[in-house]
Amino acid sequence: MSDENKYNVKKTEAAWKAQLSKEEYKILREKGTEFPFTGKFNDHFEAGTYSCKGCGNPLYNSESKFYSHCGWPSYDDAIEGALELLPDHSGGVFRTEIVCANCGGHQGHVFDDGPTETGLRYCVNSASIDFKKSPSKQ
Repeated sequence: MSDENKYNVKKTEAAWKAQLSKEEYKILREKGTEFPFTGKFNDHFEAGTYSCKGCGNPLYNSESKFYSHCGWPSYDDAIEGALELLPDHSGGVFRTEIVCANCGGHQGHVFDDGPTETGLRYCVNSASIDFKKSPSKQ
């Protein structure tokens, strides 16, 4: 992770490993990627908030989620201040990595090919997020 001391949540790698599953650890702490179309939130469209699996920081509102046909949950906007954008030159291509601004956990990448007004596509690993359903309105 990049300069982990700047994040509010500070844990040892042993503590992260105890908290997260092997897949969650690989993605959040080692910048891994889940296989496309395998994540539980790819086809998930309930009303609520998606948060960082590592620390619970709210990242996306369900209103910003759209089906992108790319195999990963996609959003056209993030909650203000929830993410940090980092240059990523891995794999021989330039991309913009997105990490949780609270714990530094890798979420995925953001691209400028989104189909909505923002023009953005936050491409996120299901294993790096959790979901809290909005309370029912009566």
